[in-house]
Amino acid sequence: MSKRLFAYHTAEDPFAFPAGPRMLKLRLFVQSGLSLSCTVVYADRYDSPGHELPQEMERIGCAGAYDIHEALIPAESGKCRYLFHIGTPAGEYVWYGERGSSENREQAGAFQYAYLHRPQAIELPAWSPGAVVYQIYPESYNRGTLQGITDKLPYLQQLGVTVIYMTPIFESPSGHKYNTTDYYKVDPGFGTLDDLKLLVGTAHRLGIRVLLDAVFNHSGDTFFAFRDVLERGEASPYKDWFFIHAYPVSTSPAPSYETFAKAEATMPKLNMDHPEVADYMLEVAKYWVREAGIDGWRLDVANEVNPAFWTRFRRELKSEFPHLLLIGEIMHASGPWLRGDQFDGGMNYVLRDAVLEFFAAQTAGPVRFMEQLLHQEALYNDQANSAMFQLLGSHDTLRFLTACKEGGRGWDREATAMPRLRLAVFFQMTYIGIPMIYYGDEVGMEGATDPHCRKPMLWNVEEQHTGLQEWYRRLIGLRQQYEVLRQGAFRPWFTDEARNVLGYVRRSGEESMGLIINNSPNTYQLELAPFRSCAKVLVDLLSGRTIRSEGQLLVEVEPFGCLMLF
Repeated sequence: MSKRLFAYHTAEDPFAFPAGPRMLKLRLFVQSGLSLSCTVVYADRYDSPGHELPQEMERIGCAGAYDIHEALIPAESGKCRYLFHIGTPAGEYVWYGERGSSENREQAGAFQYAYLHRPQAIELPAWSPGAVVYQIYPESYNRGTLQGITDKLPYLQQLGVTVIYMTPIFESPSGHKYNTTDYYKVDPGFGTLDDLKLLVGTAHRLGIRVLLDAVFNHSGDTFFAFRDVLERGEASPYKDWFFIHAYPVSTSPAPSYETFAKAEATMPKLNMDHPEVADYMLEVAKYWVREAGIDGWRLDVANEVNPAFWTRFRRELKSEFPHLLLIGEIMHASGPWLRGDQFDGGMNYVLRDAVLEFFAAQTAGPVRFMEQLLHQEALYNDQANSAMFQLLGSHDTLRFLTACKEGGRGWDREATAMPRLRLAVFFQMTYIGIPMIYYGDEVGMEGATDPHCRKPMLWNVEEQHTGLQEWYRRLIGLRQQYEVLRQGAFRPWFTDEARNVLGYVRRSGEESMGLIINNSPNTYQLELAPFRSCAKVLVDLLSGRTIRSEGQLLVEVEPFGCLMLF
């Protein structure tokens, strides 16, 4: 090829990973804007040259500077070698392998996927693909008790929620409970172990799973081990449970020990490399599954804990409780923690950033938004993507409606805030992964960052935005009704930068659904290429309108409107 060509692949997750029994998923990045075609040629690692089979790769879309191509290839023996053939429309080509690119196939070399070990594939709980999560901040939800939450489970069932995730409920002197005093005791302000058992049992009868929040990166300064260190200093048998810099231990004016965040004296960092600490916290995690029957853990500040602990954590808990869902709180790209040996999924704050840009702040158009979606999806394997908590907000962020009112273009921000929130919810409920609703968002609660995002839940119907609540209920119902929305692949359809409109497709086997979002205050008529060739008649599931396709698809989208075509 006359000019240099960018291509990138490595024979490891997320560019090569198990995707079913004896199946290998391959992902290749190539230079965008050149209309390149990509083919993978593959064989058993021990087959002699000449036995390779070709398979054309699917172009998924453009993620900015690079296009993403993917292929699913069989690996019957579990051992595979492969390389890529990349061609231009003009007939030029290169081979790309582990030695780089070359017009000579042998000089490019071949990638080697040594063996498809079953543990490398993330095995998710059978119940997770259809999950819709609702995050509860217990102090602010209903009377600030577990019994109060139990009383509201029928409300959550009617909303369509299938999982509740509660921030910490264990004994702690704070309202947020992230500085744990006793990992084995429900905070008396919330209730008792029996109250938790009642909550879990009632939830299960209503078809709702329960996740608790574990804080293993740090404890509270009232935790028994740290209290002993404060009292006995270097003589304490627990001194190595923490990172003490100087004795006697001081908490002010600056702590003489490592803490969560920056000098948070009430949250001393735990030394999870210490065998006794690791053993203690593993028993804590198992205790609450055994005693209360919970269905999973959300792990706080997971990225600051030694990954070796999480590998052991996953191995031991999953071996005893294979149904558990394990979600890591990582507020940046979390690929290294989602390779199959630690967490099932993460709190997807990076996706939230992209959603904020497009819907709330309106600082990004549909092209960048779509590029961001594809870029972020390409950073994880398929199983991890399907278990990501796709959130619009949490107890650590400003509420999304508030973000919409603070951001936006020249039009009336206040008047368009609710329509833009509705569009963001539409996207959330029709995208891959597990949608997570922060309590109160469904009734239009507002608030800046902590503590304003943690205000008491609005139970007074006169204060609630009941139309928004019905929108949530309706979209969740459609998600539960159509399997393609729960488990289908995500594919770009079109982007219209001038109109601020985009479309994408969810696809599962022979089934496809087209989704269109008009993120502007104008009505538009769009003439589009059909997203599936065999469809002559489509129905918008939101309005019931029938749309006929005769070669081209002609649709009309209302201001800040959306279509769900099936």
